[in-house]
Amino acid sequence: MYVRDAKNRDEAWLLEHIEAMGLDETAFRSRDYVIAIDEESNAKAGFGRIRVHKTDDGELCELTSIGVLEDWRGQGVGAHVVERLVRTAADEGFDDVFALTGDPDYLAQFGFERIDVAQLPEPLRERLDAKQASTAPDAVPVRVDPDRFHVPDRRREAFKGAAADDEPEEPQEGPEDFGIDPDEATYKYDTG
Repeated sequence: MYVRDAKNRDEAWLLEHIEAMGLDETAFRSRDYVIAIDEESNAKAGFGRIRVHKTDDGELCELTSIGVLEDWRGQGVGAHVVERLVRTAADEGFDDVFALTGDPDYLAQFGFERIDVAQLPEPLRERLDAKQASTAPDAVPVRVDPDRFHVPDRRREAFKGAAADDEPEEPQEGPEDFGIDPDEATYKYDTG
């Protein structure tokens, strides 16, 4: 399992799963996303996004649209998506990384702390209002200093052996799949 930057060819997949999970797709750009990929099956397991907001005082970094496909949950996939996003934000020079989430306890395990709405910079207050009105009525603001971010060992270990809970079995192909009626067909080397 690894996390990579999304590519243009991932756009349809991302939009499908963002919509299915009821996540925020405001100002969608596939290049802002990262995707968790299973190395063995090449299956996509989760995704997340950095959204940069420009202000008069500089730029703000928000993590948003973080999702893990149901068969991959509980295996550290989300933790590594969040880790990749926070590391990217740190590499781009952000001192704080914000998220507006309905599940602050999930992000708290990585060092995110809940903050008062009054502490949010103005563009994020507007985003919070919009998010609460549409996709996440219970959303609250959280923040982390990238230097204080950490992934718990249990999440890191789970990620190493992550596998889909319900991988579909390959169906057995029979003569009918090739348009052959097995009761009526004769075969060149039929000895019976």
